[in-house]
Amino acid sequence: MKAYKKYFTTVSLIWAACFVVFCFAYLLIISPQRNIIKQIDSKLAEREQRYESIVKAAREENVARAKEEIERLRSKAAEFAANFEDAGNLTFDISQIAEQKNVTSFSIKGKTAGGPSPTSGHKYVGENRIEIGFLSGFNEFATFLNALERHRPVIFVDGFTITRAKQQEAGYQVGMNVAVLVIKH
Repeated sequence: MKAYKKYFTTVSLIWAACFVVFCFAYLLIISPQRNIIKQIDSKLAEREQRYESIVKAAREENVARAKEEIERLRSKAAEFAANFEDAGNLTFDISQIAEQKNVTSFSIKGKTAGGPSPTSGHKYVGENRIEIGFLSGFNEFATFLNALERHRPVIFVDGFTITRAKQQEAGYQVGMNVAVLVIKH
């Protein structure tokens, strides 16, 4: 029985030593490899997803849908910003609005020459600033202001000043600063 006990002790020590060596080998060799395999699997899944999205995007109906969406967004942008070529017509539009709303002594001039402001820092959209001056009564001023703000492309009224005109029956002298977004090309 003592021989068996000595044999079991020896075998247990050998097994324990082998277990420690195998655990050490697992920690140094196999565990880092599993982490690398997980990273490679995640990269592979990402690339497969990108490939599937490219294949999906390349289908004709998806290309047509994307083109329709781009055109829809361009038309929506046209409601808020004028094309660079049409920016000159805005002063004419504003003059027509002023004539319709019965304002007198109307004057209009651009603050920046040569199109959109280069200092805006935006790649595709710039702004034109315009100074407007006129004489009107308060009701005419309010209807003119309302018509400007409802205009398409949108005219942003930055600020205005109203002072009593020198002549009592003339109404009020109004000065306005407006801005218009312009799409750069």
